[in-house]
Amino acid sequence: EVQLVESGGDSVQAGGSLTLSCLAAGFSTDDFDMGWYRQAPGNECELVATLSSDGIAQYAESVKGRFTISQAYAKNMLYLYMNNLKPEDTGVYFCVADQPPLVTGGNYCPLSFGYWGQGTQVTVSS
Repeated sequence: EVQLVESGGDSVQAGGSLTLSCLAAGFSTDDFDMGWYRQAPGNECELVATLSSDGIAQYAESVKGRFTISQAYAKNMLYLYMNNLKPEDTGVYFCVADQPPLVTGGNYCPLSFGYWGQGTQVTVSS
């Protein structure tokens, strides 16, 4: 059974840091691009960061320089290191695996493709 399980969401103050983790099971991540999406109330589902199967990372402009996506050597864990958090980073964050390319977003997470986790809540207060 394919599973993506996120953890690490929390409530922090602006300027703080969080690390999100995603455990991938039931499939080989070697065959997929991995990514993190987020959705805040009233906002669309937004692609935050992607990591290709050959290790290329890309980021939304809004998080460049603050977020880092990485994968454990065993490739069954995906991480999102988030620094200098802002209130606009608030939302539910989803771990996703899919054939490339990952789409930039849509109306509501989860989108109708790939494998999605259940989401983890990040709240940043000012």
